[in-house]
Amino acid sequence: MAEQQLFGAVDDHVEDHPINKITSNDLFDALSSGWTDFTEHPTHYMMLVIIYPIVGLVIARMVAGQDLLPLLFPLVSGFALVGPIVAVGLYELSRRKEQGESHSVRDAINVVRSPSFPSIVYLSLVLGGVYVTWIVAAQFIYLALFGSWTPESIGTLMNQVLTTAEGQMLILVGCGVGFLFALFVLAVAAVSFPMLVDKPVGAVVAIRTSVRTLMTNPFTMLLWGFMVAALLVVGMVPAFLGLAVVMPVLGHASWHLYRKAVVK
Repeated sequence: MAEQQLFGAVDDHVEDHPINKITSNDLFDALSSGWTDFTEHPTHYMMLVIIYPIVGLVIARMVAGQDLLPLLFPLVSGFALVGPIVAVGLYELSRRKEQGESHSVRDAINVVRSPSFPSIVYLSLVLGGVYVTWIVAAQFIYLALFGSWTPESIGTLMNQVLTTAEGQMLILVGCGVGFLFALFVLAVAAVSFPMLVDKPVGAVVAIRTSVRTLMTNPFTMLLWGFMVAALLVVGMVPAFLGLAVVMPVLGHASWHLYRKAVVK
């Protein structure tokens, strides 16, 4: 039974449900709905994601003045790769609100009782592996261009990146490889996590539905990915504190986007 929940579908017909065509207007509408969900109980929702600015500050402190300093940007930017994992509780809150049920912080934790929770754990491990692979790839790119050189400060690192040929190549290759990682996560996770919260399906069905959503709406979903990335950058200023607002809004908005894209 556990294997069926993980790799198969309890409802084998879910994967045959058609995907809606969505537009940029749907993206902004999803963001608006996400903001509404967030502002209804902002203190409660911020408690769910306050770990994001804390983790960001810890990472920045951990790498400052150490050999890991060149990995500061990959470590922080990688938040976008694992964001859907933490947003699972937010999907549950939006789902419960939509159903007219109570939606407190305690209710968000009830997602662990979902029939699809084993699949949620499995997919979370997949995204965790993607994040680690991204860090390894970023380190390899840096070593290939700068060798064993270690910057003394963030200022020194930025000067090298912005004023040297190696630095410009680092930006070009790093952003290109990062885009591929982000595209992969967008394809497999944009819809899959909300679907696992919403329906008793397995990870394979949820991932296939997410990929089909991207293939049906390539421009719109790519635009969504860029919007998420841009908002995360804004949320990192100042000192990652903005993520305490940006993350829950995006989490709720992702739920509403899923509801627009996947036919019930």
